[in-house]
Amino acid sequence: MSQMILDWSLLAAQLMLGIGMLATLYRMVRGPRAQDRILALDALYVVGLLLLVTLGIRTGSQIYFELAMLIGLLGFVGTVALAKFLMRGEVIE
Repeated sequence: MSQMILDWSLLAAQLMLGIGMLATLYRMVRGPRAQDRILALDALYVVGLLLLVTLGIRTGSQIYFELAMLIGLLGFVGTVALAKFLMRGEVIE
């Protein structure tokens, strides 16, 4: 019984994360300013990370958790670089 509840909960979470990913993609395409697009990109990698974590829980494979950690690290560095570029016009001083 509890395995069935976990499966349905993970399915519902993945569906909601998919809807969230579509919403952030919409904001990334239609964002009126560059700051909105960067914020949408930041939210997109977080949603992708969470989608990988739920997939890892569902399948029981460790590779999804490692991929999620890699996406988290690269997404953070990318967001910081884009924010610095917007503030100063250059990434490396």
